[in-house]
Amino acid sequence: MRAEAQAHVDQINQALELLRRFLDWDRALRRLDELNNRVEDPALWNDPKAAQEVMRERRRLDEAISAARAIETELNDTVELMEMAEAEGDTAMVDEGVAGLAALADRAERDKVKALLAGEADGNDTYIEVNAGAGGTESQDWASMLQRMYARWAERHGLKVELVDQHSGEQAGIKSATLLLKGENAYGWAKTESGVHRLVRISPYDSAARRHTSFASVWVYPVVDENIDIEINESDLRIDTYRASGAGGQHINTTDSAVRITHLPTNIVVQCQNQRSQHKNRAEAYNQLRARLYERELQIREQAANAENAAKTDIGWGHQIRSYVLQPYQLVKDLRTGATSTAPADVLDGDLDRFMAAALSQRVTGEKVEVEDVD
Repeated sequence: MRAEAQAHVDQINQALELLRRFLDWDRALRRLDELNNRVEDPALWNDPKAAQEVMRERRRLDEAISAARAIETELNDTVELMEMAEAEGDTAMVDEGVAGLAALADRAERDKVKALLAGEADGNDTYIEVNAGAGGTESQDWASMLQRMYARWAERHGLKVELVDQHSGEQAGIKSATLLLKGENAYGWAKTESGVHRLVRISPYDSAARRHTSFASVWVYPVVDENIDIEINESDLRIDTYRASGAGGQHINTTDSAVRITHLPTNIVVQCQNQRSQHKNRAEAYNQLRARLYERELQIREQAANAENAAKTDIGWGHQIRSYVLQPYQLVKDLRTGATSTAPADVLDGDLDRFMAAALSQRVTGEKVEVEDVD
């Protein structure tokens, strides 16, 4: 078999192996049989909420198992057909088989990542909060670049993007901003971005053209739907109102419409100022608080389940995810997975998909995933 075809076969087998390991294949097959038997029981539908949860789990397992079986069957058929074509000297058929394996490898990677998005809240909408670190205008500009990167990435994937809150910097960039991404698996894709992001570049704001290092933190937390119960004691909240900043019209800039809520036991602070009324801003801020508390609970569960792997993510200041070096070229390195890539500096979000996939894979395997791509 050609080296190119063998490389595609190896990639497909690796994806299938990771998928089986993540699903715990034998257990998943037994669990699917159990769920199929429960669905056939008429008594299940006496509790609609429980029935929905069973159907959701059954659909997820069935889709993942069916996808793995379909890929394995197509792989075996394609390899067998190529071997027959090589024996008969049919180069056209061999070329067609190589193209088919390449397409199947891409499909296997997509199905693998989709199966990895099987967490409790992975299918929910998500908030992405970006905050500039120390460094003044430099960090604020870097925070603005990250905000734009995530918005562009979301739009490219068919997600709806809403700006919930934004505080602009004095000269350029932003001090903080909160985006709401709505769409399938929004939180599952974005959750690996939580942490501190570092940018190293020759500053456009420095007349001496010196190299500067800037930091910005990114927090990702899922939108809490009606199926998730989060209890909040009103006595634990401090609610402050203030005038919104930036453009907004006569009303929004002359009344205390902006709202900031502080959860005293955890010191979590959320705020919203983009709605015209204080009532709407309060409701949106309250939704953010519920999401933050739920995300905190998910983190506690994950750390308890795998304390060793959680400790390995502590790198430098906080949980650093990526370092970016710009000018004259872009070098992106994911400090958690070890993945690196270079790309034109004007396409900052060009490799975001591959880094998210690498981070999701490492959550399952615990091993660093090297990703190289040079344009």
